[in-house]
This record gives sequence, C-alpha cells and structure tokens, in this order.
Amino acid sequence: MTTRTLGRSGIEVSALGMGCWAIGGPWAEGTRPLGWGRVDDEESVRAVRRALDLGVTLFDTADTYGAGHGERILGRALAGRRDEAVIATKWGYTFDERTRQATGEDASPAYLRRAVVDSLRRLDTDRIDLYQLHLGDLPLPRVQALLGTLEDLVADGLIRAYGWSTDRADRIAAFAEAAPRATAVQHTLSVLRDTPAMLAACDKHDLASVNRGPLGMGLLTGKYTTESTLPRDDVRGLAPTWLEWFRGGRPAPEWLRRVAAVRGALTADGRTLAQGALGWLWARSERTVPIPGCRTVAQVEENAAALRLGPLTPDHFAEVERQLAGLRAAALRDADRPHWPMPPIPAIRP
Repeated sequence: MTTRTLGRSGIEVSALGMGCWAIGGPWAEGTRPLGWGRVDDEESVRAVRRALDLGVTLFDTADTYGAGHGERILGRALAGRRDEAVIATKWGYTFDERTRQATGEDASPAYLRRAVVDSLRRLDTDRIDLYQLHLGDLPLPRVQALLGTLEDLVADGLIRAYGWSTDRADRIAAFAEAAPRATAVQHTLSVLRDTPAMLAACDKHDLASVNRGPLGMGLLTGKYTTESTLPRDDVRGLAPTWLEWFRGGRPAPEWLRRVAAVRGALTADGRTLAQGALGWLWARSERTVPIPGCRTVAQVEENAAALRLGPLTPDHFAEVERQLAGLRAAALRDADRPHWPMPPIPAIRP
C-alpha cells in the first residue's frame, strides 16, 4: 500500500503526501502570525527532494503560505523533477507578497483566473495537478459560480483536476454533484478527530480524502508535554480560536490526555507515534491521503517510513477505537466542552 488514486481523476499519488504550510515561512494577518515561524529554505528544499527519493509524490501547498514564498520554494525544490511530483495548491485568500501580509479573500471567477496564473509562475510549472478552493465556509452558490471557470482551466491544460478544502460534508456533497472534475476534498482527519460524515461523502461521490492535520499539528509526534511552549511567531503560539490543539501557547491538556491514551495501541507493533497515527488513517479508509507538514529531512524520513509499515492491523485499529470510545464520551465533561466539537470556521483560516 504505497499509492492511491486521487478520486475521479485517475491521477496516481503516493498514499502519503507532504504538507507544505510550514515551509512557507513567516507571514501574518496584522500582528497575528499565520506561519510556523522561521524556516531554513535550504533545508526545506532538501526535505522535498528527500520525500521524492522515498516515494512521496503528492505535495500540498497554497498560494497564501508565506504569501507566495511556499510555492516558490516548492517549485525550486522540484526543478528538474517536476514529472515525478503531483502538485496540489489552493486559492481564495488574498495577500501582499512584499509585506507577507494576509489581506482578505476573493471568490470571484476573475480572481481565480489571476490566481492560477500567479501560482503557475511561482511554482515554475505549466500545470497544477490538483487546484483547491481554500475558502472552506464559502456559500455553495458562490462555489458553483466558479465551476465554469474551473472547467475552462482544465480544458486549457492549466489544471488537471480540482477540489475544495472544507469541513462541511453537506456542501462537499452538493459540490461533487455539480462539478464534473471535482476529485478531492481536503478536510480535517486524524486519530484524535474522526470525521465519518466527510468520509461518507467521499465514498458516495468518489472523491479522495486529503487529510489535513493528520498529526494534530504536532501533538501526535509525541514531542509535546504540558510544559511545552510554542514561540510567538508560530501560529500555534497564539492559537486562534479555530486551532483547537493548542491554547495559550501550550498543548491543550484534554488533547494530550487523548494522545496518551492511544499511544500504546498506535506503537504496539514498533511504530513511532506519528507512524501509528498515519497507519490509523490508512486503516480508517482506502480513500485517505494524509499530508503531514514537514520542514526537515528527519521529519520526512520518519513519516515516509510509515509507507512501508502500511495500515494498522485490524486488532490494533480496534484497540485504538476502544480507547477513544471512552475519551469521546468523557469529552462531554465541562472541562472539555468548549473544545468539542469542532470550533466555528473563521473568516480567515490558513
């Protein structure tokens, strides 16, 4: 189990992708950071190339990551190896490349045409394999107004397929029914946050399930404790309301309890915690393609090793589910209630 088909498109991708939010580097909305702090661009390039060497072919970014910088770094890393990779990027949020500031959003067909041309230039490529609407809460009529332009972009050869980054199962179903070449939905999914309605929509409409946050923004790497603090230039350090895993610059205690509860089952066969969390996703559905964020070669190597291990065995998967059943019930306690279920989707979200 090392490859999967990207929904209706027939495009073959590795069962594991690489999320490229972090390698975009710093950017902000006013004084609020939207990146993961400073990064080493040379290490980012090495990480992308190492991922390719290890069989990872799907690279997911967005034009707004680093206010365009993330796409440039990915394009640079894929120079000479473009045909080995499947590039997924997103559009919808606006930004100033010079100041690295988020400036709002634009869901117009005219902006869509400009955005795809700009992304192609930054990525230094002649086509985008998967082009995703980044505005997860956009009303469905406004999404449907974009379909004609998206189909034209496919016909022109600028994009191969398209999708939507959203956590709204009802909207993705309506989108898939109206969109001939819709092939994927990018949504939250991890062992800590199951989303059965989204997976059901993917099954019904033959969509790939591209999983953002598969490692809980780092919680499922096992490196954080109740004493850990995140720097203030890291989006997790200030923890906006939609970012449920961290609070006040620290890992949220209720989520650390859940990580501790499932650690044993996820690592029982010798996997690392992160590898076990990825194995759970593959065992959960044959449509899942997790895209854990990476910014170092070491992170890429640990995640890519999970491809060889494959899905959790049925027994280990069942044990994880048994442990989580009690925790999901416990989440109704007053201490946990403000952080369960999913917080409201904000107007601006990376």
